[in-house]
Amino acid sequence: MTLVKQARKGILTSLLKKVAAEEKIYPDELLSLLANGRVVIPYNKRHRSVRPVAIGQKMRTKVNVNLGTSRDYPDLQNEIAKLKLSLKYQADAVMDLSTGGDIKSIRKRLLSISTVPLGTVPIYQAAIEAIEKRGSIVAMTEDDLFETIKAQAEEGVDFMTVHCGLTLKAVDRLKKQGRMADIVSRGGAFHLAWMLHHQKENPLYANFDRLLNLAQKHDVTLSLGDGLRPGAIFDATDRPQIEELLTLGELVKMARQAGVQVMVEGPGHVPLDQIVMNVRLEKRICEQAPFYVLGPLVTDIAPGYDHIVSAIGGAIAASAGADFLCYVTPAEHLGLPSLDDVKDGLMAARIAGHAADIVKGIPGAIDRDHELSRARKKLNWENQRKLAIDPIKFVEIRKRRKSKTKACSMCGEFCAMKIVSEFLNGEADDSCL
Repeated sequence: MTLVKQARKGILTSLLKKVAAEEKIYPDELLSLLANGRVVIPYNKRHRSVRPVAIGQKMRTKVNVNLGTSRDYPDLQNEIAKLKLSLKYQADAVMDLSTGGDIKSIRKRLLSISTVPLGTVPIYQAAIEAIEKRGSIVAMTEDDLFETIKAQAEEGVDFMTVHCGLTLKAVDRLKKQGRMADIVSRGGAFHLAWMLHHQKENPLYANFDRLLNLAQKHDVTLSLGDGLRPGAIFDATDRPQIEELLTLGELVKMARQAGVQVMVEGPGHVPLDQIVMNVRLEKRICEQAPFYVLGPLVTDIAPGYDHIVSAIGGAIAASAGADFLCYVTPAEHLGLPSLDDVKDGLMAARIAGHAADIVKGIPGAIDRDHELSRARKKLNWENQRKLAIDPIKFVEIRKRRKSKTKACSMCGEFCAMKIVSEFLNGEADDSCL
């Protein structure tokens, strides 16, 4: 029985009790949110080491890290190092997007290490294997794709991105639109090529019941991919994007009826003034399904700094109701990310998520800010370090620029906190005056 079906029967499992405690929410409330599809808990029982994570309404904003090899850089050890770094810096989930090397072995190895939910995009493996076996992506059969989904579910994959909303109707809409960036989704591009070559409907849409049966059997959470997400701010909130979103809303309803956990993926490159509208559209059209957003990226001109661009958009999106942020690294649009890129992208997304949680009133979110502010006022550097979102970097910067006083080297003897404390509260010593 799936987690959803258990929830609908009112079965309060130890897993749900644990998650509720972590989220500081009553277990019965979590049970209700899971039952009606407003929360998902990606959790495949075959992934034995996984720590369940709740994504959705009233939950802390979660952050995903994308990992995976490319044909240019197929090194598994590098991706293992990225995974371990992501766990160290508290990613809530990871996705293996490998397209180079032994994809199956890479995924199995990452699954064995990951203690957080691990997701995949099955079309990647199916397409790459079609190239290797038959010479081209379009040589992939429908059975190839579904067998790949089945195999990954049996291995323990917790959630899968499936581009079910990229239909022939949506492709026709795309042709008429005249986009600046057309399709930037790799999975979406694979599906488009196959559909146009065969002049057939997207197999994941045409056989959605078959997909639901597989997801239900293995309790895999479906993440409905946005194959038509805008890849340039000029294309944001256009007709192809909305066409796909309307289809995803219908598929959400079908998934819920089948007792399958489902969330929806969203844009993409979106200017600041359209982000809130996009979140509200998804929540309305997809009946409050958890919203998983890439960024959004609010400008197109910042390669090398796209983790900042994404954090700006992510904070706004999450504060408006988005539930799950996919990190973006400085290497986005430029190359496969390094270890430093992974850390920078993850920390930027975590900061964005936390800032949004303060606005959303997530229990306990603002408490840490208050405690750090109190420690800052008292110049209690040890407590500041413990409360910092990145205590390692905190120490590195402190060591790099030491002060001759109790204050930091920015103000030294002219520290406002020390001066005000002495004259306003009579608490300061002479070390800074």
